[in-house]
Amino acid sequence: MTDTAGTGALPVEGVSAARVLDEIRALRAADRPTHGGRLFAYVYDPGVAGLDELAQAAYAESAHVNGLDPTAFPSLLAMENALVGAAARLLGGGPGTSAPDVVGSVTSGGTESLILAVKAARDARPDLAEPRIVVPVSGHAAFAKAAHYLRVALDPVPVDPVTLRPAVADVAAAIRPETVLVVASAPSYAHGVIDPVAEIAAAAAAAGVRCHVDACFGGWTLPWLRRLGAPVPPFDFAVPGVTSISVDLHKYAYAPKGVSVLLHRDPGLRAPQFFAYADWPGYTMVNPVIASTRSGGPIAAAYATLRHLGEDGYLRLAAVTRDAVAGLADAVRAVDGLRLLAEPGSTVICFTADDPGLDLFVLVDELTARGWHTQPQLAYAGLPASVHLTVTAAVAPRVAEFGPALAEAAAAARAAGPVVLPPELLALAGSLTPEALTPDLIAGLAAGLGLGAGPAPDRMAAVNTLLQAAPVRLRERLLVEFVGLLQRPAW
Repeated sequence: MTDTAGTGALPVEGVSAARVLDEIRALRAADRPTHGGRLFAYVYDPGVAGLDELAQAAYAESAHVNGLDPTAFPSLLAMENALVGAAARLLGGGPGTSAPDVVGSVTSGGTESLILAVKAARDARPDLAEPRIVVPVSGHAAFAKAAHYLRVALDPVPVDPVTLRPAVADVAAAIRPETVLVVASAPSYAHGVIDPVAEIAAAAAAAGVRCHVDACFGGWTLPWLRRLGAPVPPFDFAVPGVTSISVDLHKYAYAPKGVSVLLHRDPGLRAPQFFAYADWPGYTMVNPVIASTRSGGPIAAAYATLRHLGEDGYLRLAAVTRDAVAGLADAVRAVDGLRLLAEPGSTVICFTADDPGLDLFVLVDELTARGWHTQPQLAYAGLPASVHLTVTAAVAPRVAEFGPALAEAAAAARAAGPVVLPPELLALAGSLTPEALTPDLIAGLAAGLGLGAGPAPDRMAAVNTLLQAAPVRLRERLLVEFVGLLQRPAW
């Protein structure tokens, strides 16, 4: 008898709507929890009752609207302009400010916003055969992705191992005649520290170069924290020399994914971001962003979220988040052997271990086993391995539980001891080049680490230990191969 449902996405005969939804719910059961304040990365939960339902309803209203042609769907254009205006006002632009002519575009996320910021800067200088961008090593990896995609050279600037910020003199020294863009973060994702934006923007302006502030992570929190009295340094369009800013609405604006806004100080700076093409017999194409067809769903959901929460809602959520950050920082300080890598200046907790008997990667696994999902970060260029916590408003009710859980996980990690990989495996990781990796070698490494088709193993300390032992280029290749093993067709 034929199984009409099958196990794949395309059965011979269609399946009932109820069964399809049941299947999706069953698959979702294996995911990390997106609500409840126990996941410190990837998702942003305000813990506001009814907000999900509102966003889903708004999404459904515009899911089939196409952002390709704003003249055909003026509702989407109106909502997009409203989102851009709200972001611009929050970030120091608009009427009555020193940046009255700010314009922007809604993108699918921070990576697209950063790619477009680089594209606009590159295309504004067609005279340069080999354009370059200056980015602190703490800048988001999406800048490296943009440089790779757009064939722009990347000039990394080191950060101080104590302050985790670049020296302005180093940034200025990295600017060349071919530089088209200088980058600052507010804050950097990894450590949650704000770069010296005013000084970096001044150095860029003195060289006649654009300065982009990556506020994808902090752009929707820092203004509210400042209103609450936090000592937030200048980072937005109030700073002379800042020419563009990115801010993700699917982060601390708490809109569903994926919605980001890329702002430019004036229309002339934005113009090279667009792509237009008329040299073919079809419709004349003009795209402000990378995608042509765009669903109106995410934009409508973001619009509904902002309208519903309002300024008072965001101020309240920022206050709750600020208090949660303080509580989590105290929890880290209370555990012997753990140390905050940076004093919290935004909504990030980042800590490391000074005790060689306390393996951070084992600690992360022990926290996961207790229902707390954190983000391990590998050692890099003199910076130690660390654990990153993205703190949202939904974390606040869980803060009192986290301290004991962290202490228990640290004790369990000490009892288990650091991960010990076979010496020959460590030697191999330290000596191999990416080009020397063969399919058999990759398969053997993956099998030894418990990787293969299907979900990743529950405990990842061994994988992270191997990746940390590998040079950066080999680390990248191993990640590509390991993730490739997970992404195989379901036949």
